[in-house]
Amino acid sequence: MSLMRVEHLAKAYRKYKSEWHRVGSWFGLPFKPTEEHWVLRHIGFEVQSGEAIGIVGQNGAGKSTLLKMITGTLRPTEGTIAVNGRIAAILELGMGFNPELTGRQNVIHTAGLMGFSSEQIQQVIPEIQNFAEVGGYFDEPVRTYSSGMQMRVAFAVATALRPEILIVDEALSVGDAYFQHKSFNRIREFQEQGTTLLIVSHDRAAIQGLCDRALLLEQGTIIKDGSPEEVMDFYNAIIAEKENATVEVKELESGKVQTSSGTGEARVESIVLMNKKGQPIEYVNVGELVTLRIDVKVYAAIPRLVLGYMIKDRLGQVTFGTNTWHTEQTLDDVVADSRHRFDIKFPMNIGPGSYSVSTALVSTETHLENNYEWLDLALVFNVINSDKIIFAGNCWIQPSISIERL
Repeated sequence: MSLMRVEHLAKAYRKYKSEWHRVGSWFGLPFKPTEEHWVLRHIGFEVQSGEAIGIVGQNGAGKSTLLKMITGTLRPTEGTIAVNGRIAAILELGMGFNPELTGRQNVIHTAGLMGFSSEQIQQVIPEIQNFAEVGGYFDEPVRTYSSGMQMRVAFAVATALRPEILIVDEALSVGDAYFQHKSFNRIREFQEQGTTLLIVSHDRAAIQGLCDRALLLEQGTIIKDGSPEEVMDFYNAIIAEKENATVEVKELESGKVQTSSGTGEARVESIVLMNKKGQPIEYVNVGELVTLRIDVKVYAAIPRLVLGYMIKDRLGQVTFGTNTWHTEQTLDDVVADSRHRFDIKFPMNIGPGSYSVSTALVSTETHLENNYEWLDLALVFNVINSDKIIFAGNCWIQPSISIERL
């Protein structure tokens, strides 16, 4: 049995001629709204126990509305949500906090609403106070808190006891780097213990690092449900191509899904990774000097051509990336039917594993202005460690260790 089932879910905001008409409509009287705006339509998905699902989409896509309906703070217009387990949620910053009450008093109130007994609340308050690390402000009114302090207390109380389902909206993005690391460590601990996670974030690394599945919302409906890497690549493409007309998705022989987009004035003809002898290679030793060769054909005259590239790990997280705008090597007044070769030389100072290369052909430092071609999974290669000391992590940093007896 699934932990959560969402079926035919929809939410509309309606205006009526009068409040009496609104109330009457609740009881089935035939009062029609004067205005109707659908925020979500035809939403359906299942969540299994232990899954971690990222929900992504542009502002206004309906992400926060969906989470509010799942947590019960907003009533759906149509459809059903069946949940089997206790939910802990961190939605809008400070949601439910009374600014005149102290942090401690708000914790007691919020924990009670979450179903904690008085005995449980008293047991967890010291842990909440320690985790939040707001010092003496814990007994000061919340109106004196910064946004980061509010988030600390809200997260600490929501995760005081491990829930079956943890829901996190963008609230974590306001915290400082230290507390973000601390929060994500707790989320990972919960995941290891079987907690199901629903997280809304624009942070690609967070979605791909925490989740094993992602949902992409666009204009109030789910347009993609798949692996985080595949969904984030598609999301990136539709941001660049707001009309979605040039976004293409195809399955490669490896089974991975490749997303490409662009207007087509320039395209990558070939891409290859070579060793120092100029031989194409698929396996690279840690620290080995390599050349990434990218041949580009220009099909129409363009004022400027910039090549960008990113190296991603197997989860799709960016290990390294830059472009010729930043290296001050742009090509100006590029003529039609010309070809250009880019040789990018660098030592492969990354950890063992499988990696892919994404390329971008644009006119400036970003693909949001003129996106001639964006190509994910343009090349896949593997890094092995055959002659370096054993090390952990995704980068090779040559150590020099000196030891002396004191």
